[in-house]
Amino acid sequence: MKKLNECWEKRPLIWLSGVRRSGKTTLCKMIPDAVYMNCDLPSVGRQLENPEYFFSNITAGSTVIFDEIHRLERPGEILKIGTDEFPHLKMLATGSSTLEATKKFRDSLTGRKTQLFLPPVLWYECLNDFNIPDFDKRILNGGLPEFLLSDTKNEELYSEWIDSYYARDLQELFNIRNRTGFLKLLNLLFIQSGGILDITSLAKESGLSRPTVMAHIEAMSVAHAVSSIQPFSGGGRKEIIKRPKIYAFDTGFVSHVRGWNEIREADRGVLWEHLVLDMLQVTYGKVYYWTDKYSNEIDFIFKGSGAEVNTVECKINPDNYSSGAVKKFRGYYPEGVNYCYSPHIKNPYKLIVGEIEVSFQSYP
Repeated sequence: MKKLNECWEKRPLIWLSGVRRSGKTTLCKMIPDAVYMNCDLPSVGRQLENPEYFFSNITAGSTVIFDEIHRLERPGEILKIGTDEFPHLKMLATGSSTLEATKKFRDSLTGRKTQLFLPPVLWYECLNDFNIPDFDKRILNGGLPEFLLSDTKNEELYSEWIDSYYARDLQELFNIRNRTGFLKLLNLLFIQSGGILDITSLAKESGLSRPTVMAHIEAMSVAHAVSSIQPFSGGGRKEIIKRPKIYAFDTGFVSHVRGWNEIREADRGVLWEHLVLDMLQVTYGKVYYWTDKYSNEIDFIFKGSGAEVNTVECKINPDNYSSGAVKKFRGYYPEGVNYCYSPHIKNPYKLIVGEIEVSFQSYP
């Protein structure tokens, strides 16, 4: 709630995006004394046929929530009228993608909105808010609240979500018609999650053309099903700079498409990377990875202030931290903090590892 109020102090409209069942509606209904409009309902559509009349009957200073506003015929016009003609109101609109990518919004509402993304439940929220310290349960079930809180993993929930994601988000918002090809590509990306993107291989395995694969991945990115992590480079000749990594939005779906019903020791590392990525993106925004032609690789990079460039290594066991790649990286970029995130560290600490100072902690 604090974050929402900070955004309303700057702009009259908040665009809250996130995948379906991530908790957007629950959050909206927690806002006290708000006028809540469920835009899936035909009655709401009728009330908003005359936006000026609708807003004129809302008490000054009130909060108006438009849940799933892209279901309406003219959502951009409604929000534009609300922000321009009724600045005394606070508004929040939700959707499954970024506002600019939603085809019904011809006007991006530049200067009128703040965009917020609601991710799956983060690891530090499991520990501090949900009282779920069971790491294996979080990475196996995933972070969608209903899925996370379930006592057992119900595979039907994941299949239903994927079908709904295609039908109500991708097909409606982006006019994607080849259901079989799209779902095959989505499953391939989830299976390969955390790996380097190979468009040619994905096209061959999915039966789609390269341009179609690229267009579908772009749609999945703006509708939050995958994150594309670009390689970091400051111009060094030996850095790999072309191919991004792709991460699925949630560990529960990675384990679902890979057919995992329990977590093996070898599975934890790559799934922990997903949780760390979520926390870094929420905390710091843009995140990169780094590698060079000698196979030195760092899990994640994020920029600090000035010339600072910070490194992140993800380790289930912090004793397995190796400073070799970081030491090579620091030869190019000497300024910045080196982090090692491990899920079971209770109290942060620092060590010198191979002449490199490293901060060990559980989360940002």
